[in-house]
Formats: sequence, C-alpha cells, structure tokens
Amino acid sequence: MEIQKAIFAAGCFWGVESKFRKVPGVLSTRVGYTGGQFSEPTYKDVCSLKTGHAEAIEITFDPSKVSYDELLDIFWSIHDPTTLNRQGPDIGLQYRSAIFFINHEQKEKAIRSKDKIDASRRFKKPVVTQIVPASDFWEAEEYHQQYDEKRKKRFIFNI
Repeated sequence: MEIQKAIFAAGCFWGVESKFRKVPGVLSTRVGYTGGQFSEPTYKDVCSLKTGHAEAIEITFDPSKVSYDELLDIFWSIHDPTTLNRQGPDIGLQYRSAIFFINHEQKEKAIRSKDKIDASRRFKKPVVTQIVPASDFWEAEEYHQQYDEKRKKRFIFNI
C-alpha cells in the first residue's frame, strides 16, 4: 500500500481536522504549524503573529481509497478561500488559506484545482489561497490533537 501525505491550512485547525478525519481513506491526521520562520513554535508563539506560521493539518492517506484531488475538493468545501488571513471570526496570518505541496504532482494538482474553483465563480471574490512548497511541520501541543473529539467526550454523561 502506497501511503501519501497532504498539508492544508484553512483557518483554525480544530474544525479542519475534524472534517478530514471522517474521510474514508484518511489514515491519520495531526495538527500543527508550518510555513513560518521559527523552529519548534508553540501555540503561544504562533498566536503572537511573529513566527509566520499557519495553523495546518497534515493528512496521511491511502490514495487507493481517497485521491489527492478528492482531498482538494474537501479543502475547498470547508472554508472560505477568498478571505485573506481570516476564517470567520478568526483573524491573523495563522488562519490563512494555504496548500503546502509536498511534490511537483501535488503542486500541479493544487494549481489546476484552484484555477477550476476560480473559473467556476463559486465564490464571488477571487481565491487568495497560497500554493507553496511544504516546509517543516511542527506538531501542535497534544491538547490540540483531535480537539473536537476530545471536547465531545467531555459532554457525554453516564446515566
């Protein structure tokens, strides 16, 4: 089995991770920070807006069950790629929309996908999503991993 990775930034990584974890063929996810100029950043560092990192998700997937193109389709559907450094109430460089490509094939697919989205006029404004080479991915603190799943478990009561 050939395993691949994809890295996306689409706002706060909690909800993004929750969506991708439900996709058949996604083997694992981890949230973290990438695209900045600071080694081993913490959440506090990234929120300071001094590191240049984005909140991102690294997806490990089985391409025989879900393709990179399908992951791109999900990426476009779960956030607004027309807002610069913002998703909903979250504002700042760390909330930017970005595709961090790992190889030339991913780069080409990401560019085609972005062009297709822009041409479709699905969004009233132009897409501002960055398509940039992947750089170091720094895993976020444990309490951020599968955050939505952990939060839901806190609200389950035993009767």
